[in-house]
Amino acid sequence: MAGKHKVKIYTTPTCVYCGMAKRFFTENKVEYSEVDVAKDKAAAGEMIEKSGQMGVPVIDVDGKIIVGFDRPALKQALGL
Repeated sequence: MAGKHKVKIYTTPTCVYCGMAKRFFTENKVEYSEVDVAKDKAAAGEMIEKSGQMGVPVIDVDGKIIVGFDRPALKQALGL
């Protein structure tokens, strides 16, 4: 079930794909925590360390890093 996954999304306020990813989570009843890397420099560093990327969204599903809003990869990681 989707609710058993630990999901964290790194976002910025202006990121269109971040909004799409959050809507995807809401539509699929996936609980997630959101970190605004524009405001939180420590989280930005954590995101870059995990993904090697500076772009958002970076999504962490149970430790699996997905860069960008990759619907097939998210469905697979979440078992949807």
